[in-house]
This record gives sequence, C-alpha cells and structure tokens, in this order.
Amino acid sequence: MPNVNTGVWPVYDNVFKIGTEGRASTGDKLVTVKEIETFSVKIDGKAEEWSPMDLGGWMRRLMTAKSLTITLSGKACPEDPGNAYIGSKAWSTGADCNSIFEWDFPNGDKLEIPCVLNVTAYGGGDSTNVAGLECEVLSDGKPTY
Repeated sequence: MPNVNTGVWPVYDNVFKIGTEGRASTGDKLVTVKEIETFSVKIDGKAEEWSPMDLGGWMRRLMTAKSLTITLSGKACPEDPGNAYIGSKAWSTGADCNSIFEWDFPNGDKLEIPCVLNVTAYGGGDSTNVAGLECEVLSDGKPTY
C-alpha cells in the first residue's frame, strides 16, 4: 500500500500474473510470476493529425490508438509455474504466445491485458551467474482497468 506520509510506494509492491492456460485463463490459472527484478512500461499512442484551414495552419490532433509494452527482466525459475510458463514461450510462435497478463498495483487497482508474450532472453551469462529470463508483454487489444 502507498506510504501514508508520502503517497508513494516501492516498486516491489507491484505484482505481475500470467495466465497459464493462454487466453482462456481465469481465476487460479492467473499465477504470480516470481523472480522478476525489474520492469518497464511503454505506452505508445497513435495520433491522427490534420490541418484545417480555419486554424490558420495550426495542426489538430486526436488520439486514435494505443498500445502497451511491459518489459520484465529477472531470473529463470523452472519451479515457479508463472515464470516457467513465460520461459516456455521462448520456443513458441503464433497463437501459442497469446495469454492474459494481470498487473496488480500497490493501491489495489488491477490492469488485465490480453497479450502476446515475446521472450527476448532465456538463460545465458557467465558461469557464476543465475540464468536470466526477459520478456515483453505486448498488448493485443483493449486492456481492462
């Protein structure tokens, strides 16, 4: 929960869940993804632009589309169902990469995203490293907040 004195919260209070039965996942089939160390969020808006004559050359704009990319980076953990499910998508293509992703915010809000999983790194590193797992959660349609 947010700090009562400042209204802010630590990043580690965010919780990420993945649907282990793809797009059909509900309830207990949305499991927490463990061993995530960092995440970043990119919101990409598409704006339509036009220049009506009555504005003397000034441009008008309207936001007509959005997409969301959440990049997760952490350690590969085959014993964790959520982590293992994401890792298994490194070898998949097509609709096999589709799932549901849930982001639970520290204030109790939730964002549920129909998504495509793009695993960008699995394993690797120095002999003394712990194997890594990195993926992009790419929105595929309208999320529910």
